[in-house]
Amino acid sequence: MSRSFAHTFTALPEHIDENGHVNNIVWVRWMEEIATAHWLADARPQDAQAYVWLVTRHEIDYRGNVAAGESVEALTEIREGPSGARFDRHVSFRDSQGRELVRAKTTWAMIDKATGRLTRVPAEVAAPFLRD
Repeated sequence: MSRSFAHTFTALPEHIDENGHVNNIVWVRWMEEIATAHWLADARPQDAQAYVWLVTRHEIDYRGNVAAGESVEALTEIREGPSGARFDRHVSFRDSQGRELVRAKTTWAMIDKATGRLTRVPAEVAAPFLRD
């Protein structure tokens, strides 16, 4: 359990747009996939069953790209605790030379599955994501 989580993504032919690079929507999908994987890996089982997250905001800087067959290392980090129902994640994607290609700050809101409503993030839910 930790503040960060890493995963490697490889660009497939269906990820490539008419410019010959990974399409921006694919980068956003990868951000969602790594955030979800981090949640499922480190959340307490009862929390993963009780809550789900939705994105309320993306701030993305595109600085480079990759072509089909190339891989990127994605890192998601939680740098500070939640604010009410919201938790910010910082995501970066680096190529095989370590160059940062995409950087983002995404804001997620916690939803109680039973009620379908936003809910304040309890300290015990946040705790696994605030450990180094």
